[in-house]
Amino acid sequence: QVQLAESGGGLVEPGGSLRLSCAASGTIFSIYVMGWYRQAPGKQRELVATITASGATDYADSMKGRFTISRDNARKTIYLQMNSLKPDDTAVYYCHAPRIVTTGGYLEVWGQGTLVTVSS
Repeated sequence: QVQLAESGGGLVEPGGSLRLSCAASGTIFSIYVMGWYRQAPGKQRELVATITASGATDYADSMKGRFTISRDNARKTIYLQMNSLKPDDTAVYYCHAPRIVTTGGYLEVWGQGTLVTVSS
């Protein structure tokens, strides 16, 4: 079974930093794009950033300059370094892979989410 598992969430003060990780497991032949989304209380899920297997990145405008997505293909893991965190960044952060090549074809997979709370 293919899974994505996030870790690294928690409570941080405004202006602080956190690093999230997302590891893929299972029978996986390739993953082209992986990314992070977030969902704040009472709001729709929104894109944070994506990264391709070759390292090309894309960010939501509000995250540019504060968040950095990176990837370790050998470990099937992506990271999200979040700096200068604001209370508005409080949300559940989800890892996503729209197309994982596995036995039998392709799968779209979401992680279970990790909660980030920015508060003093």
